[in-house]
Amino acid sequence: MSTTNIEMKNEEIQTAETVQGYIKQVLQMIEKETVTEEEARWITKQTVENFRDHVNPGFLEYRKTVTEGGQFAAVEWSDEGSCFTDVNGKKYIDCLGGFGIYNVGHRNKKVIKAVTDQMKRQALHSQDLLDPLRAILAKILADITPGDLKYSFFTNSGTESVEAALKLAKMYSERTTFISTTRAFHGKSLGSLSGTAKGMFRKPFLPLIPGFRHVPFGDIDMMRKTFEVCKLVGEDVAAVILEPIQGEGGIILPPEGYLQQVRELCDEYGSLLIFDEVQTGMGRTGKMFASEVYNVVPDIICLAKAFGGGVMPAGAIVAKEHVFRSWFDNPFMHTTTFGGNPLACAAAIATIDVLLEESLPARAAEVGEYFLKGLLEAAKGHEDKVMEIRGIGLMIGIEFHKDEVGYEISKGMFDRGILVAGTLVNSKTIRIEPPLTITYEEVDTVIATFKEVLEHVTI
Repeated sequence: MSTTNIEMKNEEIQTAETVQGYIKQVLQMIEKETVTEEEARWITKQTVENFRDHVNPGFLEYRKTVTEGGQFAAVEWSDEGSCFTDVNGKKYIDCLGGFGIYNVGHRNKKVIKAVTDQMKRQALHSQDLLDPLRAILAKILADITPGDLKYSFFTNSGTESVEAALKLAKMYSERTTFISTTRAFHGKSLGSLSGTAKGMFRKPFLPLIPGFRHVPFGDIDMMRKTFEVCKLVGEDVAAVILEPIQGEGGIILPPEGYLQQVRELCDEYGSLLIFDEVQTGMGRTGKMFASEVYNVVPDIICLAKAFGGGVMPAGAIVAKEHVFRSWFDNPFMHTTTFGGNPLACAAAIATIDVLLEESLPARAAEVGEYFLKGLLEAAKGHEDKVMEIRGIGLMIGIEFHKDEVGYEISKGMFDRGILVAGTLVNSKTIRIEPPLTITYEEVDTVIATFKEVLEHVTI
């Protein structure tokens, strides 16, 4: 072996030893329930440096509401109930809820038990044999979803659920035109991004999937005219995709009767109605699904976020039989390696059990009404800053007159131990989406903090 090759080999060995040493140090940290101040400083330093050098330095600027002096004030470390704790031991009431993930609370014990019990036996499925939990979960979804939704396809995330719904709609009718709405957010993979409305997310990736039309959310006349035009030019609508309540758009509730009228238009023109309930589903709005709030049954419903109980990434679509039949002849027309895996299915089954057993959808309605009333009361006298507070269940949006006010409110509440965040499509609005298990005492703390911060903001 040449001298050069020996040196290269030695460098490889040294690199491997260095990486292994680093890994072992990290694994030792993971074992710990609590860490020392020195360990906390090391973790914080590693987090900031590695985000900057190996993840994306943009996050350090984007998450500036949680930074202090150029360093993260909060490096998350543990969570429980309605709160999380940073590596320095500071506790925060979580009113962001992972963008709607933690409906049954952080690390719900029943969900964790179901996942760990399943892991002891089998973690992932063979891809060939029939996996029981996928079949059982599909049956449960057929029982709890509205109307005659019957067949399920499982995914790992919300954007994957939307992709599956769009492909199923195309196969059902062989039509290629979709109607979405302004302020819509359906995900960021190419198909779902085509339905998403915000130009900033879309422009770098144009052209997207052809055939998407956007109309103003809540404008049934424009929706009707778009159906008419599409038919006249031979581009009949395959489906309308809607969030029953727009989440990332700023917690926008539909006008009275709007969703029913869209349903009627779809029936009239032989088009499907897809409800994106990735954020509104699993009890968030006071019912198990927002479609039940408005008494409208879609042809396909998209689920994710809270579907995995805040423990596992999990999503699904559930469709009516005559729609899903398109995939009967060849079930491999659309697949995903990890979708519907045993751990995710165990988490989803346990999540549904908790939601039903503890009546969390009904609780969301009750606590949400109390929360909304308290926030409205706290905002009195600050109409120059607060434009509107709106919502349903524990899905509440606070809209300000200026982006800068929203930022200062978010930062002020974070400094006082409350996590909130703006919405992706409407940056003037911050969301309140805590776990459905949040206590009235915690709600009172959030309301009092909001009132205090409002009084100190001078923009």
